[in-house]
Amino acid sequence: MEVRINDILVECVQGDITKQKGFKAVVNAANAQLAPGGGVAGAIHRAAGPELYEECKRLAPIKTGQAVITKGYNLPNEYVIHTLGPVYYREKDPEKKLAECYKNCLKLAEEYKLDSIAFCAISTGIFGYPLDEGLEVAFKTILSEIPNLRYLKRIRMVLYDDKSLNIGLEVFKKIFKDYL
Repeated sequence: MEVRINDILVECVQGDITKQKGFKAVVNAANAQLAPGGGVAGAIHRAAGPELYEECKRLAPIKTGQAVITKGYNLPNEYVIHTLGPVYYREKDPEKKLAECYKNCLKLAEEYKLDSIAFCAISTGIFGYPLDEGLEVAFKTILSEIPNLRYLKRIRMVLYDDKSLNIGLEVFKKIFKDYL
């Protein structure tokens, strides 16, 4: 599913974040140490190769809401933007922190003059953020940031399986209803 707002294409698709060809950057739902782990972080590190972690070591640790950028190495993307999402049940204001993740990723993409970015659903895996709530924060944040974007022309949310995609499409329709 997709919408076009101010000449920016916003998409919600099913797929593998490590196979997003045609996107300058993919977003890694990282841990504070930017280390390989499970879930998205593990998949991105495996696909990118060991050079990614070598670069990450110099940037770690990061704080919740912060975003940093590295090369993409063996990924089909020039860059990886790493962000540390909130642990849902531990954070005092998880919605605010999650919104910061998306804002800071978009800000970095703009600083690097990137035309495209593919997001995963930050914090919705091991960090326990309910997928529907997390995607609502994601899509609302993306929508609110569109007027500030000069370089980005394509923003994609990549959801891994059928169940996640079905939830994602419902939230997408709700947030972008005025543009569908």
